[in-house]
Amino acid sequence: MSEPNLAAQAEILKLARVLGADPARFGYLEKVDPHELQKLRAQVTDVLFDTNLVALQRMAGASKLIPGPILAKIAEKVFGPLLCARVAGVVEPSRGIDIAKRLSPVFLADVAAELDPRRTTEIIAGIPAGMIAGVAGELIRREDWITIGRFVGHLPDATVSASLRVIPNPALLRIAFVLDDKSRIENIIGLLPTSRFDGIVRAAADQDLWSPLLDLLGHLRPETRAKLLAQFAELPAELRARAPQAMIK
Repeated sequence: MSEPNLAAQAEILKLARVLGADPARFGYLEKVDPHELQKLRAQVTDVLFDTNLVALQRMAGASKLIPGPILAKIAEKVFGPLLCARVAGVVEPSRGIDIAKRLSPVFLADVAAELDPRRTTEIIAGIPAGMIAGVAGELIRREDWITIGRFVGHLPDATVSASLRVIPNPALLRIAFVLDDKSRIENIIGLLPTSRFDGIVRAAADQDLWSPLLDLLGHLRPETRAKLLAQFAELPAELRARAPQAMIK
């Protein structure tokens, strides 16, 4: 399977998520340029988030009159995650960070699933690393790889490092496969101790995650790729035999 096909498959998963549809419905898009699919997903997201924009801006302005602790309670008990995600896109970043710090990791995970990270980069980057790691742990429990993958490109390295400590190797492969900013993959793998490389390769073999591993290898520098391939060569012969031809070559 070629890398463009893998990239298209990942984009189809994310497009289906935005539309709330079964990814199988969009199998015919696998031959479309992945960058075009990414543009389509962005356009669909913009339409969804810009609906009732004026009303959301009014709500964001009115929220300045409410003390942070009270507003955080209202957010969780009254507004709910979808409305909070929409308002977060128009609220002042400092205010958004203050409110986010007062929310539970479970509710933040609910909100994260509804957010457009492009509109909330400053808020995301301003949340303490420990809180982000807690949210990542909750999203992993839900197996929500897409939400984590959408946010990684908006996080500083220190926060990514903290999150990597709670992300198991199989989850890491799944997240990397649907990462929005694939240019971050080399950097992310570089934040890992090399002792995890064996676990990443073994996770691919044990859980049939060859496609995510192939996609990962395609976005690494030659020297980093060589380290992972060296771990692949150390696998028992019966595990290597399960790999696609692209891994064996």
